[in-house]
Amino acid sequence: MESPEGRGKAKEAWDAYVRAYNKHLASTVNPALEPVVRPFVMNMTADLLGFWLIWHLEGGFDGLRRVGFSRSGIYRRVKRFRQITGRHPDEYVMPGVTFDLAAYQNQKAEDPSVIPGLETT
Repeated sequence: MESPEGRGKAKEAWDAYVRAYNKHLASTVNPALEPVVRPFVMNMTADLLGFWLIWHLEGGFDGLRRVGFSRSGIYRRVKRFRQITGRHPDEYVMPGVTFDLAAYQNQKAEDPSVIPGLETT
């Protein structure tokens, strides 16, 4: 049954994040340091999720190179992604997230400026 949360997919993904945080970081982070550490962790999480999204939308390693990522930058992010999730970005599946690659490619072809920074030359 739907609630104000909809079907609860975003909450389910958030709860999975909290469980992973508690498993990997909560016991190692001194509560007094949490206000300092949390913004760093949140920024790293956003960076890695963005990387994961672009990895899939642009077709993996070659697609990232095509849109301007350096080889070393890709390798660094893949390594960090594996350290955090235990999986390669190509294998990681986020509950509740699906891709409509055809719609993405069609929109990008119609107006590349809609997706800043991902214009192809």
